[in-house]
Amino acid sequence: MVNLSDRLSDRVKIVPPSGIRRFFEIAATMKDVITLGIGEPDFVSPEPIMKGARESMSKGLTGYTSNSGIAPLCDAIAEEIQRLYGVTYDPVNEVLVTVGASEAIQLAMLALLNPGDEILIPEPCFVSYGPTAIFAGATVKYVPTSVENDFQVTAADIEARITPKTKMLFLAYPSNPTGAVLRRETLEEIAEVVVRHDLLVLSDEIYDRLIYGSAYSSGHTCLPSIESLRDRTVLIGGFSKAYAMTGWRVGYACAPKPIYDAMYKLHQYIIMSAPTASQWGALAGLRECQPDVERMRLAYDARRRTIVDGFRNAGLPTFEPEGAFYCFPDIRSTGLTSEEFAQKLLQEQEVAVVPGDAFGPSGAGFVRCSYANSMENIQEAVRRITVFAEKCRESAPALRS
Repeated sequence: MVNLSDRLSDRVKIVPPSGIRRFFEIAATMKDVITLGIGEPDFVSPEPIMKGARESMSKGLTGYTSNSGIAPLCDAIAEEIQRLYGVTYDPVNEVLVTVGASEAIQLAMLALLNPGDEILIPEPCFVSYGPTAIFAGATVKYVPTSVENDFQVTAADIEARITPKTKMLFLAYPSNPTGAVLRRETLEEIAEVVVRHDLLVLSDEIYDRLIYGSAYSSGHTCLPSIESLRDRTVLIGGFSKAYAMTGWRVGYACAPKPIYDAMYKLHQYIIMSAPTASQWGALAGLRECQPDVERMRLAYDARRRTIVDGFRNAGLPTFEPEGAFYCFPDIRSTGLTSEEFAQKLLQEQEVAVVPGDAFGPSGAGFVRCSYANSMENIQEAVRRITVFAEKCRESAPALRS
């Protein structure tokens, strides 16, 4: 018999399975589980989005679109970025509609990274970033962050890890999994390092519309709005999170024309075009659903306060997440590792969370909890986690003796 495992590519074999999905495959077999894990809005896509998709289908628009995306959507994306952040992109030569932000990230890495190139990625970070770079043949150098600094990456952290092989810096703020947000002054300091070392930047800003508290007051900083970074940055965005369109699979990349052209070429061969009805739905979202985006943001903010306060009252220190819809409580007082905490919590209290170290070594001692769930479920999950944490602390001395 042929040993097919030996025939797999080395790139695939060295990448572990997702640390997120395993717990939810187990949870799917259980009843009454409250899931605080999958990063997916619990809202249904707003009606104008569904209407836009339905109308496109009723008009017979069911074939491929232009490789770059339907022109009205490219125009609307460019207009929205200009309106929100003052950054100008040519919708014809610098805006590419993709199958979710994930495809956009993959295209950017394939277009810009060669085998042997190094990419710097702050961690904890979303689980797909490193593997996507590895699939592109690059070497990943992670930049650790800490709760003591609110999981903020600094210019000094980045510069300390730059080598002659470093080609790209990957930034993803607001952050999944921590909810951290970088202020403009920090990004301007990072920009000086990027320019000094002639790096390219890939900026995943999929959560740009979901910010809260003081970060909301100061406003999200779109990375290419920093003038020195405009022509060396690929901006990644999409509709999955702020518009509750995860299943529609529509994202986009904005990039200077030479980079756009390379990504466009890859997109032509790998995908052809993003789903047609989804593109028309996304266009309706941009044109008609800004009140819905704000309605959902306010709901997330209320849930954010409930879950953070609940964890703190349960004796689980939780720094203030200011973006996305995740919090990252410190569970070390329970005497359990992140993996043990997640496993036992699922078994004993039927609440699903993700071990923090699934997102990188800096996440050890933490778990990721999504508050993209109903207020009722969040309150009940906090109650169950409080009971579980108290039980763990009571038995922790015995476990250590």
